[in-house]
Parts: sequence; C-alpha cells; structure tokens
Amino acid sequence: MMNSMLLTAGLPKCYWGEATLTATFILNRVPYATSDITPHELWFKVRPNLNVIRVWGCLAYVKLPDLKIQKLGTRTTKAIFLGYAEKSDARRFLDIESNHIIESRDAEYFEDKFAKYKNIILADLPENDEGTKQTEVFNEPVVLDEAVVKETPAEPELAEPSSKRTRRPKDFGDDFVTYHVEADPLTYDEAMKTRDAVFWKEAIDNEIDSITSNNTLVLVDLPEGARPIGCKWIFKKKMKANGTIDKFKARLVAKGFAQKQGIDYFDTYAPVARMTTIRLLIALAAIHKLVIHQMDVKTVFLNGELTEEIYMQQPKGFVVRGLEDKVCKLIKSLYGLKQAPKMWHEKFDKVIRSNGYRVSKTDKCVYTKFADGRGVIVCLYVDDMLILGMDLSCVTETKKFLSTKFSMKDLGEADVILGLKIIRTGTGIALSQSHYIEKMLICYGYQDLPIIDTPNRSDQKLEPNSKERVRQLEYASIIGSLMYATTATRPDIAFVVGMLSRFTSNPDVEHWKAVKRVMRYLKKTQTYALFYSGDPSVVEGFSDASWCSDMESEYSTGGFVFAMDGAAISWKSKKQTMLSRSSMESEFFALDAAADEAE
Repeated sequence: MMNSMLLTAGLPKCYWGEATLTATFILNRVPYATSDITPHELWFKVRPNLNVIRVWGCLAYVKLPDLKIQKLGTRTTKAIFLGYAEKSDARRFLDIESNHIIESRDAEYFEDKFAKYKNIILADLPENDEGTKQTEVFNEPVVLDEAVVKETPAEPELAEPSSKRTRRPKDFGDDFVTYHVEADPLTYDEAMKTRDAVFWKEAIDNEIDSITSNNTLVLVDLPEGARPIGCKWIFKKKMKANGTIDKFKARLVAKGFAQKQGIDYFDTYAPVARMTTIRLLIALAAIHKLVIHQMDVKTVFLNGELTEEIYMQQPKGFVVRGLEDKVCKLIKSLYGLKQAPKMWHEKFDKVIRSNGYRVSKTDKCVYTKFADGRGVIVCLYVDDMLILGMDLSCVTETKKFLSTKFSMKDLGEADVILGLKIIRTGTGIALSQSHYIEKMLICYGYQDLPIIDTPNRSDQKLEPNSKERVRQLEYASIIGSLMYATTATRPDIAFVVGMLSRFTSNPDVEHWKAVKRVMRYLKKTQTYALFYSGDPSVVEGFSDASWCSDMESEYSTGGFVFAMDGAAISWKSKKQTMLSRSSMESEFFALDAAADEAE
C-alpha cells in the first residue's frame, strides 16, 4: 500500500514514513474480513469520521497564518497533502516553496491533481562508473539538541564506496527522531535561512533594543584571568488559542551552565507565589467584590542588578565591526544566568516596598497597601502579576506606578493566570482548566475515549511492576500533565494521581489502565471548575487518612482540604512518611499535616 501511494503521488522514497503513517490511519478505519467493526471503533468505542480521508499526495493550497499574510501578497501556499497530525485534528502538508512540513486545518484540496515536486531532487550529480547519472533523494537533516548530539556515538568509518559519488549517512526521515512540524529554529543561522527570516529578524531587533535601552551590558576588554561565558538565541512562535501565530519571539540567553559557583554566582533562590495563595486571593475577591487586573513584566530578567562581575561573548549576528575582540560586561542580569530570578525578585521587592507596600508574612510574593479606607494587593509570579483592589481607581494608580519603574504590558481585567481561566459571573468567580484538559486529551490521543463517572475504582489495588516496564517515558509525561491539573484546580483526582505517580519509574499494563480511566473521567468532567460564590466566608478544613493503603510498604495515605466561599483553596493527598500502627494513628498524622498547612 505504501509503495502504491508513493508511486501515485510521484513522491520520492524519503517520504515512506509519511505514507506509512497515513496508510495506518486509513487501515484502522476500515473493517477487516473477519469483523464488521473497524480497529478504531474497537479501541475508542466510537465510529471513525471518514469525511477526513483525502487522496494522499494530492495538490493542496494551504491558508497562511494571519501574521504571514502581506497586504498585497498571496494568502495561500502551494503544498502536497502528507497525512494527518498526530496530536490534533489538523492535516500535514509539505510546503513546496520552503521544503518544510507544516500543519493546518484550513486548506483546499485538488484530489485529482498531483504536484510535480522537483526541489528535493539532487541535480548535477557526478556520474557513476557506468557513466550514468545517479539521482538520490534525501530529507533535510534534523538538528538535534546539543546534549543528544554528545551522547550519540559516532558512526564507524565505511570502506571507500565503488561509486565516485559521496555517500551520505542513511536517513530514516524526520519521524525517526521527532514528529516534525515546522519546528522553531534552533540557531541564529537556521532562523535566517527559514521562510520566516524577516519575522525572526524583527524579533531579534526588538530583543536587542530592549537590552540596549535597559543598559544591560557594555563592551569592554576582557580582563586578564577572566573567562567569558557564551550566549545563544532562543526562538519561539507564540500561538493563539485557535492555533494561529500570535507573534515571533527571540530571546538572548546566557549559557548559565558554564557559570562557576563562588565566582560567577553565589545564591540563586527566588520565591514565587504559591498556587494556594492565588486561589485564596480569588476567593477573597469573590467575597469583597474586588477588582482583579493583570500585568506582565516585559523582559523581566533584564531588570535585576548584578553584584558579580560577569563577562559574555558578543551575540551571534551582532558582533560590532572593528570591536570583535571585545566582550560584553553584564551590568544587569540576563536570561540564562543562574542568579537572574533572584536578582529580579530583589529589585521588584525593593521598588514596591519603597512605595509603602508591605510583604506578606506567609508568602514573599504578595504585597499589600491599605490607606484611607482603600486597599490594593499585588501578587507576583515571576513576570505575571495579579493586582486586586477595592475599586478601579486604586488598581489604576498601582499600574501607573509600576509602569514608571518597569516596562509593563497592561492586560486589563484578569482572564488567564498560569494557565488558569478566571471566569467572573454575577454570583461569583470560577477557576477553570477546561482548555488545558482538552489539550492534554488531544496531546495523548484520549479525546475519543468513552466517558466514565469516577476517576478510579473503590476496590482498586495497584502493585509495583514485576515485569518489563511499559512506555515509561510517555507514562511519566502524562503523570506530569495530570499533576499540574491536580495542583491547580482538580482536587477530585489528587488521590488517584498521587497513587499512580508512585509507579512512574516502572509502569505496567494495570497502571496504564488506571491512567486511561482518569483520562476518561477528565473528559466527562472537563468543564468542572472551582466556583467561589462568596459564602461561607470562613475557612473550613478537613483531614482524612487511608490506613495501610500502600500494599507493598504498608504506609498509609493522608490528605486534607481547606475550603472557602464554597470551593477548595488548598488540598493535598500524599503517602505518609511514618508507619502508623493503627487507623487512628494515621488519622492523627493526617491531622498534623492539615494543621501545618493551616498555620
């Protein structure tokens, strides 16, 4: 089937991977001779949608993202249909102009036409011994992360080939390393060679302007005995919720891994606001009808003032002509430096306290100011900031003050903070992660699973794996994603996720079944949210324990939850570290943990 697809489309053999993936996609959606039910339906319990099937390799015109559309230019790009995206409902295309694989949901197909794609044919090759020209096709090389390159053993040298043509390493295609989708460039040179070079250049210029205007560095001669650290460019496309490009972002970062402790840095600790604090502030806002606004600090780590002398090489693409032998002396902190977060927090703390704000005793990232019957609360999480006030005027006054001290972006009324949706209604405030859960289900391929009412069975007893581990990396990734949902807005899955996390290093089939059940539950309860209604306005706390819940170690599991305004503000479910001799003793251990949280 794969060979027929390649021949019909007129595509070279290097696209066998795309053809194989598409063939598998189709075969999973057609019934076998022994059954009227397709493999897709057997697995996902729903009938497949056959309207998405297109002729593989056909000509297509893909709509360009809004950011790439010029006023008088074309709005589409000519491409070849290559199949279906792995982690979304988009389609995969080979952009003929750029020779890049892209994904899009918006395309027009011409299923009776096949593009004559010649860009990948290597022309003017030397002749072989028989005097005939050899034509061979290769994919563009995949640029691996530096760490991966270092760990990959070099291929042994091969004997001299009979052909005069230089033999290239065997290439299994991009899919052998990663499912490549117009990836962000990894280096400055790579960014300047892409079709988006003009946008990356603009992003780089903006970053250099920020560094220059902030007086972050100066060019100096390298002192004797000093050692400059390197730097690199990081490129990232920021996406909108609908999948289109919001903006191109370039960041100059220092190679902080080369810093020496005691020379280039000393202390690195910097606090961030606790998730419990953010939920508590939202609950207080619901009770007292507070105004909630949000601000973002631009190039946040460029604000910290360094106390150490650090020298850095000049950045790629911006080496000053005639001063190539000079280095950059960092006056202020830069992204990538180990002490950058600490320097930023110290600078912000100094500035805001000089204006009469007082730091909270329980959270070093919360600042309050009360005067003349008016009050403002500022909550900082690195560069994200929530500002809560009794009225709009005091919030506006705070934003004006901060804007005079730092380069700020006013985001107006808060709607999303740390991936949490803040939904204000006439009766209260809700915190939701419905969009995060939806993306997680799609990312791991669970969006078509049937729903279920509970995250785990009441009689479920999971034991350590004594056999070969099953898809450990994917299991760890899913547990990490579930952990974020658990700590942010979903206390209902805290117990089962905590239990499943104990098997992260060595999962088996039973552990995977339990993970799948959690995903099915999340699909049904995707829109569940923490709703703070303003009543009751007192904090209520509860604790509980499950005695000897761990079958192997016989340790108990303890947990607690604190609620305010009708919704949880703090919770935890965790295996206890001390062995309890009775269920009552395990209850006391759980109560002690709850009391510690309340304190």
